[in-house]
Amino acid sequence: MSASSFRDRCRRLGWILGLPGLGLILGLTVARVTPGIEAGLHAGAAAIARATAEPGSEPWLRFEAQGRDLFVLGEAPDAGIRENAYRQLAALPGLRRLDGPVGLVEEATPFVWTATRTKPDRIDLTGHRPAAIGPAALAERLAPSLPPEARLRDRAKAALGAPPDFAEAAAFALTALSHLAPGAHVTLQDTTLSLAGEAASVADEVTLRASLTTPPTGYVIGPVEIVPALIEEFRFGIDRAAGGGLRLSGYGVSEAERADLRKRATEAAEGAGITDDTRTARGLPAGIDPKALTAFALRLVALLQEGGVTFANGAMTVSGIALDGQALGEIAGLMRDQRPAGIASGPVSLETRPLSPYRLAIRREADSVTVSGHLPDAATRARLLAAVRPRFFRERIVDRSRMAEGAPADLTAALEPAIGALALLAQGEIRLADRTLTLTGQALYAETGRRIAADFSRTLPAGWQGAATIAGPEAGEPVDPDLCRTRFAGLTEGAPLRFAPASALLTPAFYPVLDALAAWAGTCPTGRIVVTGPLDPPGAAPAAKPVLDTAVETTASADEPAKASPPPGAKPPGAKSPGAKPTPAKAPEAKGTAAKKPAPAEAKPAAPPEPEPDLPRQRALAVTEYLLQAGIPADRIAAAPAGTQLPAGAGLGFALVP
Repeated sequence: MSASSFRDRCRRLGWILGLPGLGLILGLTVARVTPGIEAGLHAGAAAIARATAEPGSEPWLRFEAQGRDLFVLGEAPDAGIRENAYRQLAALPGLRRLDGPVGLVEEATPFVWTATRTKPDRIDLTGHRPAAIGPAALAERLAPSLPPEARLRDRAKAALGAPPDFAEAAAFALTALSHLAPGAHVTLQDTTLSLAGEAASVADEVTLRASLTTPPTGYVIGPVEIVPALIEEFRFGIDRAAGGGLRLSGYGVSEAERADLRKRATEAAEGAGITDDTRTARGLPAGIDPKALTAFALRLVALLQEGGVTFANGAMTVSGIALDGQALGEIAGLMRDQRPAGIASGPVSLETRPLSPYRLAIRREADSVTVSGHLPDAATRARLLAAVRPRFFRERIVDRSRMAEGAPADLTAALEPAIGALALLAQGEIRLADRTLTLTGQALYAETGRRIAADFSRTLPAGWQGAATIAGPEAGEPVDPDLCRTRFAGLTEGAPLRFAPASALLTPAFYPVLDALAAWAGTCPTGRIVVTGPLDPPGAAPAAKPVLDTAVETTASADEPAKASPPPGAKPPGAKSPGAKPTPAKAPEAKGTAAKKPAPAEAKPAAPPEPEPDLPRQRALAVTEYLLQAGIPADRIAAAPAGTQLPAGAGLGFALVP
């Protein structure tokens, strides 16, 4: 190797060996010089920011120095001020790069501000912030509403158009956000506050929902999407108190499910009331349908006089006093054969005791009549249904009665007149507790309600107590007599009401017109209505009797099924035709003596039997009776005299006389 090539190689290796040392020297120099440059940039930028701000206000220009780089943000009042700030910042000594965006203050429509809990200890603010409130001032006002040890990172832009009292609403929003887990967010869009996220705990959700009921003045609550907190042990229970009231406890899987449960529990309590102590939570074991769980619990608690049903650790338990002797077997069957999927059978601890008080209810609704409670035996049930069916031939009869001893004496004798009164109401309920009977409801006509309330207690057997509370329509102001006559003509001169051939039965087409006439009479207290029935056309064949549904829908638990009562209009054995006088009973003959016949000369001629009303009058009497029951006073409604009739084929006639 020549000397020159050796020297060239050493020269190249020397450069390589010197590079680490050079890097070390440069690193030490930068480490010592950069902090000074960064501090200088920070001081210079701070001076420029203060100079661009309005006197007494917070600087709109915000910045962050990182080494020789300067990152700026904010919203300038106008473009000229922004450009001037850019020029001054770019001229700072030691600056390598200027980055940012710096926007302009504009009006935001809608004005949207969002706070997001990105971490347990950090909340990011985005969207718009009122231009009149600087970020530091807003942070100071929001500090008391932050979760413990949380800090704000404000990336919101200043803008015009903020709603009034924005800072107070933002503080309310951050308080709400403190009850939610990381990932949740709350938004103010103009004056509407909405939020979404998972509750931090069951208690936090309760507190949060309570606070949302009183938003800041001028603000409203928008969409709220709260995911319930996850718990380790999911429990649910229903307890029945001695008076029949229900208390719900434990957890529900959602607010919607809890609302549905409250509705079903209210129906199951049958007026005794409910108390809802449930809370919303997740944690119900997979595979269990929450609606099936609560429905099963309600079925079980319905079979208790007192006690409770509890779901815990995946199993259902029942304890307390059974409704009656039958309930013991029914509960055992439910627990054995009808438990929803995923629910195990827990302990069942039940006892029985005599019913006290002995209860029964008959409720009339728009399209049904429901019998519930207890009856002493199948014969009493059959007699009760026989009293109900003819009076409610258009309604569905639902029998939910059960058998139990301890019924008061004269039970059906007390119920039968009460059922007749219930039939005159639009809706209502008979409730029996031992020897006390109450009737409540709504009458279509005020006079009907007053008459029922006045007569109800007098219809009860000796030793019974009763009261009726009947609401009726408010009486209207009397109207002008001429207007009354005009209205009467409008009601009665429309489509004629026609009877089926050879029949005096009212058809469904009659009821709207007759009800309207009764309402008319309440506002027009002058004038008397005379009803006249028509003849049938010659040779008209009698209409076939309508076949009425006489079935009783029964869920009664006794072995003997309820029997359907005879259809309305069917005459019991020995019943007389309408208008026929009763036949006097024969006096019994004395034992040991022969009955003597009176001498023909002494015999008095028998009084001729009273004829039955002719068909037109029967029809008029049927309509008159309906209107009397509807509340028209007896001195304001009458059937036309016997022999008065309308031509064959005509409709029913109404006349208004002074």
